[in-house]
Amino acid sequence: MIFSKMQNITLAALATFMALAQAAPGVRVESRDLAFNYNSDKVRGVNLGGWLVLEPWITPSLFEQAGEGAVDEWCLSGALGADAQGILSQHWNSFITVDDFHQISAAGMNHVRIPIGYWAVVPQPGEPYVQGQLSVLDQAINWARDAGLKVIVDLHGAPGSQNGFDNSGRRGSINWDKVPEQINVTLDAIRALSERYATQSDVVTSIEALNEPMTVMGDAGVNVWTLQQYYYDSWGRLREVNQDTALTLHDGFQDIGFWNGFMGSGSGVWNVMMDTHHYEVFDNGLLSLDINGHTQTACSFGDKVAATDKWTIVGEWTGAMTDCAKYLNGRGVGARWDGSYGSGSTFHGSCDRYSQGEVTALPEDVRTNLRRFIEAQLDAYEKHTGWVYWTWTTEGAPEWDMKRQLAANVFPNPVSSRQFPGQC
Repeated sequence: MIFSKMQNITLAALATFMALAQAAPGVRVESRDLAFNYNSDKVRGVNLGGWLVLEPWITPSLFEQAGEGAVDEWCLSGALGADAQGILSQHWNSFITVDDFHQISAAGMNHVRIPIGYWAVVPQPGEPYVQGQLSVLDQAINWARDAGLKVIVDLHGAPGSQNGFDNSGRRGSINWDKVPEQINVTLDAIRALSERYATQSDVVTSIEALNEPMTVMGDAGVNVWTLQQYYYDSWGRLREVNQDTALTLHDGFQDIGFWNGFMGSGSGVWNVMMDTHHYEVFDNGLLSLDINGHTQTACSFGDKVAATDKWTIVGEWTGAMTDCAKYLNGRGVGARWDGSYGSGSTFHGSCDRYSQGEVTALPEDVRTNLRRFIEAQLDAYEKHTGWVYWTWTTEGAPEWDMKRQLAANVFPNPVSSRQFPGQC
């Protein structure tokens, strides 16, 4: 009954938008060709994580200089105070450069997914965040064009936090959908991004409505029906100014099959893509798998993704088989792998070799298994629309750093090459 009611609400919202669009001069209400063929070409890409949205595990040194209380970008900005603007601007202008875009392209990739926070787009009074990321994003889109790459602009953080993770900008409770005005601010951010890049759909082929909204925690999380309404409203905001660009929807940690039929053919919408994320390190059962178990799990997930009824990318995944990267689970939080995470974690092994360091310093058998696991996932996710790895570069998390993995021949280069073919 709740689902039926929400369907009626979302369809009513869609009907209202279509009527307004048809009445507005110069507004088209039919699909046009995208600059990337998501029907026939495979998305092969990488996330530029830790750049315009900060995460302690990607750049530990940036957070450590601000004291122990700097556990997310909100707290970091507050702790740095008047110095925040200069320190973060220096990071934005050095962590990723034009050369990175050309390296990504040279390895055979065609997409980058770039996280951005709402605070960079529609800053709110009284918040500690600093701005300046949008001009860097503008530059990144020009770099992508020159390198022959497409861009997914990913709204990674929403006011009140949509998941409680530090990657949302603010670690803690999940309050995004508890205050209607916060949803409106998020929609304003979608509208602003849609307007900003409407004339650059040759490069910006998709805008992601919201990264990783947590819908599987009951009342403590995001209401999935509220999220569906938000997705319809985001599509409307995008289409008011931009008919070409795809809207990407994260699965909210629901089984990807849950979204079959939602905003699909016959619903009156077009250019909608699903995004699902796959990690095998945040669960004790998955951590206990050997390399064969990890690859088989990835292949099975690829089969599930291939059965979806819309374009579907695995928009985040990793070669990691431990959760040992420093601060990966949050600053001040331990790891499941070595049993330091707390209740429910059991000892699988030492984190010494995985926490920080160069990929080339990993033992040969670890590097071989990393490559094997990565190749299995590449094959699995190309059964449907494709993949976007997390993440391009770090300060030294060897299981996660594609840039270093490519240089060490752990990530296939070009990405279509295989040392372990036929795993899936």
